[in-house]
Amino acid sequence: MTETSSTATRTDIRNVAIVAHVDHGKTTIVDAMLKQTHAFSDHADVEDRVMDSGDLEREKGITILAKNTTVEYSGQHSNGETVTINVIDTPGHADFGGEVERGLSMVDGVVLLVDASEGPLPQTRFVLRKALAAKLPVILVVNKVDRPDARIEEVVSETMDLLLGLASDLADEVPDLDLDAVLDVPVVYASGKAGRASTDQPADGEIPDNEDLEPLFKTIMDHVPAPTYNPEGVLQAHVTNLDSSPFLGRLALLRVFNGTLRKGQTVAWARQDGQLKNVRISELLKTKALDRVPAEEAGPGDIVAVAGIEDITIGETLTDAENPDPLPLITVDEPAISMTIGINTSPMAGRVKGAKVTARQVKDRLDKELIGNVSIRVLPTQRPDAWEVQGRGELALAILVEQMRREGFELTAGKPQVVTKIVDGKVHEPIEYMTIDVPDEYMGAVTQLMAARKGRMETMTNNGTGWVRMEFRVPARGLIGFRTQFLTETRGAGISNSYADGFEPWAGDIEYRTNGSLIADRAGVVTPYAMMNLQERGTFFVEPTSEVYEGMIVGENSRADDMEVNITKEKKLTNMRSASAESFENLTPPRKLTLEECLEFAREDECVEITPEAIRIRKVILDAHERVRAFRARNRAN
Repeated sequence: MTETSSTATRTDIRNVAIVAHVDHGKTTIVDAMLKQTHAFSDHADVEDRVMDSGDLEREKGITILAKNTTVEYSGQHSNGETVTINVIDTPGHADFGGEVERGLSMVDGVVLLVDASEGPLPQTRFVLRKALAAKLPVILVVNKVDRPDARIEEVVSETMDLLLGLASDLADEVPDLDLDAVLDVPVVYASGKAGRASTDQPADGEIPDNEDLEPLFKTIMDHVPAPTYNPEGVLQAHVTNLDSSPFLGRLALLRVFNGTLRKGQTVAWARQDGQLKNVRISELLKTKALDRVPAEEAGPGDIVAVAGIEDITIGETLTDAENPDPLPLITVDEPAISMTIGINTSPMAGRVKGAKVTARQVKDRLDKELIGNVSIRVLPTQRPDAWEVQGRGELALAILVEQMRREGFELTAGKPQVVTKIVDGKVHEPIEYMTIDVPDEYMGAVTQLMAARKGRMETMTNNGTGWVRMEFRVPARGLIGFRTQFLTETRGAGISNSYADGFEPWAGDIEYRTNGSLIADRAGVVTPYAMMNLQERGTFFVEPTSEVYEGMIVGENSRADDMEVNITKEKKLTNMRSASAESFENLTPPRKLTLEECLEFAREDECVEITPEAIRIRKVILDAHERVRAFRARNRAN
């Protein structure tokens, strides 16, 4: 620990966030850092991607929640002392931007991970912009250099261009941004899977020449500043995340900026509404590898969890009880997409044993989500059993609904809509900046698809490898339901990524779906006989013997309008025999839709019924006559 007259430095701590695009290997490189510093005991059975602890994170292969771990480094570059490197693993997806902002508020430097083949992608730009705006030093790690299609030199050049572009963009917002420091970025070449890193550039597709991650640790030690603090300053600890423990209740994760936090201490809790309240720290926990262990005290630069404050929330400050000095609240970007979530109102509601079906249970769960998730909002609607949930993007809302489904809730979710705002008397809507990589044979199909969704092409580059990169500005609502159609058009070969890019005037109507729905006209059980007779009409979402109800959508019509069908029709029994009568081999298998695909498929007058055992699409108004009346009334109103 070194001191000057007004500030002191803790040399035994480094706080660093690992930021990257989805699937560029953040979590894998954190695994390697933990293993090489012997964070786990020799006999511990450690699985891959230990930081992706949630079931959904493992299934989807993405990080959803920002998490922290500690690496105790005592290697050759630690000057003989054990240095605690607090590593924050942030999500790479812009939909979870609230997590990114919180992660960056507790660190002093950023490790930017870029894939050696794909290069910097839109989410890289998103998280990097946040880091530069916070004036954090950046270390560039080119990961997966051993990929056969690696193009290391071009990727480093593209990342430097991106840094320069972002720095010039931010020049107005952050006037004292040091451009020389932004471009003086150390580069480390790594293979997270092999657990190797080097500061010497290997040949494309070759593994780094060094045996371990020591060059990465050296670069972190040299370029991430140690935490500084005011030795005479009062206690200031910022709440950046929340967790819960079955034994201790709510845990507040916080970074100590000044002063010392002790177990059993009485501190002032500065709340969001400006009130100050004295509270006692009943338990203090430090992170060791992936476990939390009890501690007696925490000093400046430490990232710890405290228990004993029931209603504490993100962005608040714990400060000195005698002389309080709160830190500013954390701000996050505005929501862009909204969805109505309510109780299950279908005829099949309450069929699942033990399911949570009441409005009070759904509301309590949404309120609980608000506590830990700063980037969503829950607003009341005209109905007492439905709420409007606003978030960053379609994926973030779909993940919330999927988590609730797995917890045993029955819900009805409406089609995602955009959150608009009025600027100078005109309606403005959120815009996304979209990057699409496709084989050049699909260029025409993608251009046509984006044009139908009001997308404007900004740039197009053909790098001569048979792939084309196109960049568009497109209304956020144009991307609702885009993914499935895009993958169909490109035969699954296309890669698309986007990030929020401000607001623009309303772009006009967008045609989301050219095909109508097949709607069950009565309740009953689906029969193979009815499906055989109807399969020329479109594609089915239900299987034989599934139960259906009136107004439920059983398939997609091959034509543009909706069609009511009797999918429960049974064959009339006769005593005549026919060789081909019972042949169901020609029955086309139904399309199994995931929750995201159901939300994409639904039109404005449709919604998705979600239960722990099934996901169904239905009309908002189930009765056919009522639907016709509502349709006529709507037309008259327009």
